Amino acid sequence: MLIDTHCHLDAIEFQSDRLAVIARAGTQGVGMIVIPAVSRANFDVVRDLAHSFQGGAYALGIHPICVPLAQTSDLDALELQIQAALNDPRFVAIGEIGLDFFLPELKTPLMREKQEAFYAAQLDLAARYGLPVLLHVRRSQDLLLKHLRRRAQIGGIAHAFNGSFQQAGQFIDQGFALGFGGAMTFSRALQIRRLAEQLPLEALVLETDAPDIAPAWLGGPRQPAQRNEPAQVGRIAQTLADLRGVNRESIVLATAQNARRVLPRLARSI
Repeated sequence: MLIDTHCHLDAIEFQSDRLAVIARAGTQGVGMIVIPAVSRANFDVVRDLAHSFQGGAYALGIHPICVPLAQTSDLDALELQIQAALNDPRFVAIGEIGLDFFLPELKTPLMREKQEAFYAAQLDLAARYGLPVLLHVRRSQDLLLKHLRRRAQIGGIAHAFNGSFQQAGQFIDQGFALGFGGAMTFSRALQIRRLAEQLPLEALVLETDAPDIAPAWLGGPRQPAQRNEPAQVGRIAQTLADLRGVNRESIVLATAQNARRVLPRLARSI
């Protein structure tokens, strides 16, 4: 069974045909889709959406891109939502959380400090409730790791990983799997493809980040990218298999096992 470990299925891009998108994923062998929250405003949305179809799961967290408008009270609301969801088998992680030092508006000293404070607070929630995290990792690997090392091992998934081999090893040592998706399908993405080819298979999981990070066959340098969707995770699995010189089924089996290992509640959400 294919598992899309990171898909923003609640996004407005899916508003007109969300049921068809879910159905297409199913016909392509995608048996589970993890839907991360990004802010207080969509905590209820991702929960309800995950409960609306077989194989839906969700995470709750505040995305670093949403931190500029977030209030400290949103962290209190997040904790209340986590407490209420602990007996919900479809609730699998805290996420999407992390740090983003790519967007200019997030790189100011004030925003870096606020991002770091929200990230640390959400890691503390993960540690308090024994939950893994879905990490947003963009030009922030070393600082993310610094905070992780200060706590008992939390684990989870480093989403859309694009760091060095050394950083990859450090995330793996912290109990994380690394998410690979559409970026891996571009021949010019040499570092990501080397990571996908050479890292231990037990450290990898599949994702789409739909509707974003569309794979190569949905766009490219000479044309706008089309909308990504969870049905694409099957071809992403084939790309990973081709890079590693193995058959697709071995990739499907291993990455599903890896997802269940780093997100232990996932096995309960079926």
